[in-house]
Amino acid sequence: MRSSLPDFPWDALAPYGDKARLHPDGIIDLSEGTPVDSTPEFIQEAFRAASNSPSYPLTAGTAELRATIKEWATTHLGATGDFDVLPLIGSKELVAWLPTILESKKVLIPEIAYPTYHVGALIAQAQSVPVEIDATSWPAADLAWMNSPSNPTGRVHTAQEISACIEWARKNNAVLISDECYFEFDHTATSTSIMALTAGNNTNILAVHSLSKRSSMAGYRAAFLIGDSQLIAKIRELRKHAGMIVGLPVQKAMSVALKDDLHVAEQRRRYNARRDALRPALEACGFRIEFSNAGLYIWCTRNEDAWLSVDWLAARGILATPGSFYGDKGKNHIRIALTATDAAINQAATRLKG
Repeated sequence: MRSSLPDFPWDALAPYGDKARLHPDGIIDLSEGTPVDSTPEFIQEAFRAASNSPSYPLTAGTAELRATIKEWATTHLGATGDFDVLPLIGSKELVAWLPTILESKKVLIPEIAYPTYHVGALIAQAQSVPVEIDATSWPAADLAWMNSPSNPTGRVHTAQEISACIEWARKNNAVLISDECYFEFDHTATSTSIMALTAGNNTNILAVHSLSKRSSMAGYRAAFLIGDSQLIAKIRELRKHAGMIVGLPVQKAMSVALKDDLHVAEQRRRYNARRDALRPALEACGFRIEFSNAGLYIWCTRNEDAWLSVDWLAARGILATPGSFYGDKGKNHIRIALTATDAAINQAATRLKG
C-alpha cells in the first residue's frame, strides 16, 4: 500500500474504558454507535422463516428485495428517473471497498468524518483529501463522499449544499456518493436525500442506506446502494466475481423491514428522547452542543483537548469518543452515542448532575 493503515482508533480509548469501569456503579459506554434495542420480532420471524437456505443467493438480490428497495427509494427518498439498486453486506464494506472497485485515484472526504472513508482511500492506494461541505471550494477528484445526517456531528446538509455537490460532480465527471445511513433519524432538522435533487439525472450519483440503525439490524449486516444504473452494474459485476453476496435470510428480513415504518418511528422516538434527556445534563457541565440535529450522537465541546473531556467523563464512569478520531477539526470535541438503554442514559444524566 502507498500508505499504511492507521491504528484502529478505539484501541487508544481502552485505558479510559478501564478508568470508567472503576466507578462504583460500573461503566456507561457511550463510545460506540452499536444498537442495543431489540430487532423487531416481525423481522426476526422473517429471518427464521428463510433459514432453510441451501442455495447460493444472487449478488443482485431477490426480485422481491430489489422491488422493495426501488419502491422505498421512490416513496421515502424522492428518487426519480432511471436508477438501480444493490444489496450490501452492511454499509461499512462498501465505504471501505468502493474506491478500490472504482479504481479511484483521488477521494474527497468530509473534514470531520467516519474514519472508514479515509481508510477506504488508503486501501485503494488513492489520495484522501478532507474537504468542507461547501463544494464550490472542492478540488477536482474522481470520487467524493457526502454524509448527511453526519456521523459524528449530526449535521443535516441543506438542499442547496447538496445541489452544489451534484454540480461539482457533473462539472468534474466524478462519482458523488451520499452516505445517508441516519436519514430516518431526524430530530430538529429535516433530511433531504441526494436522490431527490438530481431531477431524474442520476449519472455518477449514488446513495447508500443501512438497516443497522433504522431497524436495529446491525448484526444482520444489511444495507443497500441506490443510483446510477450503469455504475451499479459495474459494481455488481465485480462483487459477483468477489463473492460479495448478502445471505438469503438477511435479504428476506430486509424486505419485510423496509415495508414497515412504524418500528422506525418508534426507534426514532427512543433516540430523540435519549438526546433530550442527556443534552441539558451535558450543558450544565459546561459542554456546548453543536449540530446534533439528527442521527444517533451528541457532538459537543468544552473548548479543551478532547482527551481531557474523555478523561473527565471516565472519572464519572462514562465513556465517550474523542472527536480527533474523526479528523483534526474534531480535536476539541467529543462524540456521545445515544445507543444505550434508556436506563443507562438516565443514569449518565444523573452522574453528570452529581
